Amino acid sequence: MTARKGVSRPCSSRRHRGERVKDEVYRQMFLLEESRPGAEMGLALALLQAWMAADSEPQPGGELDWLKKISPICLQMIEASLQGSESGRQCIQ
Repeated sequence: MTARKGVSRPCSSRRHRGERVKDEVYRQMFLLEESRPGAEMGLALALLQAWMAADSEPQPGGELDWLKKISPICLQMIEASLQGSESGRQCIQ
């Protein structure tokens, strides 16, 4: 018996969802690097959604390992951006 076209397999849909989550985190990281307003919150939310997705559908290996590597980088980016905008406000005043 062969699989019908248009019927997605649970493994591939889970993988596709995981790729979308990763893409969103990377997109938010780029927006933060461009100093877009509100990008800190966007990245924090994307990262939180990635952790929630990984926790709700545990997959062996990849996704959780990726989150453990990317999370500290994202947090450093958020902190640096917030510190930079805070010091910029102090200079203006």
